[in-house]
Amino acid sequence: MDDRKALITLDGESSAEDDPIILQKEAGPTSKAVQDFGLHQREEPSTSALARRATLSGNNHLLDDSQPLLMGNNSVPPDIPINGSAGSPNRNINSSEPIFHLRSRTAAASTPNYESLDYEVCENTLFQDEQRKRLTERFSLRKDIIRWIIFIQIGIITALIACTIDIIIEELSIRKYTFLYNSVKENVPLSDASDRDLLIPYLYWLLFSIVPVAFGAAMVTYIEPITAGSGIPQVKSYLNGVKIPRIVRIKTLAVKAIGVITSVVGGLAGGKEGPMIHAGAVVAAGISQGKSTTFLKDFRIFKAFRDDHEKRDFVLGGGAAGVSAAFGAPIGGMLFSLEEAASFWNQNLIWRTLVASIISVFTLNIVLSAYHGLNDFTFTGLFNLGKFDTPLKFDYFELPIFMILGVTGGLLGAAWNSLNTKINKFRKRFIPWKIGKVLEAVVVAMMGVTLACLMIYFINDCRPLGNDPTNNPVQLFCEDNEYNAVAALWFQTPEATVRSLFHDPPGSHKILTLALFTVVYYVLSCATFGLNVSLGVFIPTALVGAAWGRLLAMLTYYVFPQAEFLHPGKYALIGAAANLGGVLRMTISLSVILMETTGVETSFFFPLIIALISAKWVGDYFNEGIYDTQIQVNHVPMLTWEPLPQYKGLKAREILSKPVICIKIRDSANYIYEMLKKCDHNGFPVVDDVCGDRRSEGRVCGIILRSQLIVILLKSLYVENKRFWLPETSIQTFRDLYPRFPSIKSVRKLDEKINYTVDLSMFMNPSPIRVNPHDSVPRIFQIFRALGLRHLLVINHENRIAGIITRRDFIYK
Repeated sequence: MDDRKALITLDGESSAEDDPIILQKEAGPTSKAVQDFGLHQREEPSTSALARRATLSGNNHLLDDSQPLLMGNNSVPPDIPINGSAGSPNRNINSSEPIFHLRSRTAAASTPNYESLDYEVCENTLFQDEQRKRLTERFSLRKDIIRWIIFIQIGIITALIACTIDIIIEELSIRKYTFLYNSVKENVPLSDASDRDLLIPYLYWLLFSIVPVAFGAAMVTYIEPITAGSGIPQVKSYLNGVKIPRIVRIKTLAVKAIGVITSVVGGLAGGKEGPMIHAGAVVAAGISQGKSTTFLKDFRIFKAFRDDHEKRDFVLGGGAAGVSAAFGAPIGGMLFSLEEAASFWNQNLIWRTLVASIISVFTLNIVLSAYHGLNDFTFTGLFNLGKFDTPLKFDYFELPIFMILGVTGGLLGAAWNSLNTKINKFRKRFIPWKIGKVLEAVVVAMMGVTLACLMIYFINDCRPLGNDPTNNPVQLFCEDNEYNAVAALWFQTPEATVRSLFHDPPGSHKILTLALFTVVYYVLSCATFGLNVSLGVFIPTALVGAAWGRLLAMLTYYVFPQAEFLHPGKYALIGAAANLGGVLRMTISLSVILMETTGVETSFFFPLIIALISAKWVGDYFNEGIYDTQIQVNHVPMLTWEPLPQYKGLKAREILSKPVICIKIRDSANYIYEMLKKCDHNGFPVVDDVCGDRRSEGRVCGIILRSQLIVILLKSLYVENKRFWLPETSIQTFRDLYPRFPSIKSVRKLDEKINYTVDLSMFMNPSPIRVNPHDSVPRIFQIFRALGLRHLLVINHENRIAGIITRRDFIYK
């Protein structure tokens, strides 16, 4: 049998990052462009163990019931001559095999179509020629120096963007809350409770929340939906090898920055720290390529780094620089990249990410210290929690208390993750319209303002001046020389509120005030994370934890007034750590970030890690962290560190896909052109020793990517005109079109070149990773993940193709 009938009819062709992303194993009509991080997908019923072990078919792709199969006579024009065929050259593609069968296993059947990144280096003849030409110590040293320079540039530019965002947010927030403060003074001049009138300040507050939130949500929804949320799950997926559309573009960075500013100024329960990681990743991806595909500008520098393998390392360094700029924690930023973001790691990358983190913190320190008029460089990060006046000490009998706080944080975090997931699923199902997403963000902003005003109006919590935690203490409904402690919690940014809960002296709040504030902000943060706005989850999570941690200390002190060890700031810090651990499920990096941010002594690392580990263990019993949960809900085919339990005991022959569309090492240009038009596969085994047109039975001699084939056709790299293009063709010919390779639609019809031949020997990867059908799936998974593969060929004992394995085959649903 030959391969002519193995073509799949498609409605359209996707191209690079601009179009819907297609993983190698997918099939079906090309889907519409991705509007956000995850697509709507209908959950498929689970199959039985017998169905899971059934024979898989569908060549490189997963077919569903709606997939039109090419069985009839409409595939390609008849009588296509195939150069180099030993059989009948005039046989139609329509009349030959293989014929597809539906896969009975539902491996990732409900997932969207995501394309993988090419983390495996294609060591073809062109690449090897370049390596031989540059096999000198001078070039190796120069490339290594350039790599260090890029990481330093990433740290500097990421810090400058963070400074710009922070300064704008601070200036606008000062003006907003100063205006509200003056409005309260003018409209609520008396302390008499019978003359309470918050209507005018309430309307102003609504206005100052609705306008920026609506503007930011509209930008995210209508201009760049990928910027919704913190961006950490998207960056984590990218580093795992999944291409998320438009994730690292300049327009994405611009919308992200404006969206963060409007959301924080609008008063939503979120922070700017999470999106800084996404911003750093975009900066790294842009600088390392030496060109801008958005502005069609090629600076002709850094050409050696134009591939997914090199860009991955730079994006990781950008994420670490973003964390460092956000928290002023260079070591914490590097550890965050290692613990939470990275899927591939090496020793050299540790030093480079650490340097990028240190440069980022140093640059931000200089700029913000100068902006705030400080003579010494003490403004270390965007999330500045201040230093504790006295060293935080603990007694060993408090360790069980810290563990109990960790358990509480794990329970609350697991409940928060579960509730937030249900809310987001409800959003995707019942609020699919763009205008509805913008209005939803406005409604949540109004709800936050309304709940804050209700708390201020009904709770009488007046404290003497001198303990005021805000720059503009409000006398609202209080006597002279007093301020309203409830208003103090709301009339400032969330970061300032966290700082107040850490450093306010004992007796600054009533128990009722903190109890209601904890409940209200817990619900608000849960409703906010998932809106079509650019916001992070770190600040609201830390704020809720600091509130209930301080609250528990106050309650315990109320019951045991002789317990002098109950420092409210200390327990606010432990509560914040426990709540963060319960939601995010990070331990080492989070403890180091909190230590670097607050400046606590290294001896306090032990209580922090106890609370974090307790929170993580308890939370992991119920569900996963919020970032991993988002990845799962959006059906991103992300590979975990270990294979799923369902795959233990299986062999390669039970998960591979077949038959496989193959290409002869010397094949017809017209065959390749029609094949690319009719299918959306991304990898094709290259074979020789072919009998007639039965390519799928040939011997494997390499693999070639779809992007390479399109470039070959686009630049007419045919055997017949080899003398014209051979001297000028190099690996740079393909790198110049990275990362947005053209689609097959950009290739003109061959017409007079219909009988031309393509020789793939110099373009294909001659050493693809291969396994045998009887190899175990766990072993194959480790090979696949460790090497960052996109395709894994399964061959028989004669080196003939038996099937192909890609990322989707390891995602069981």
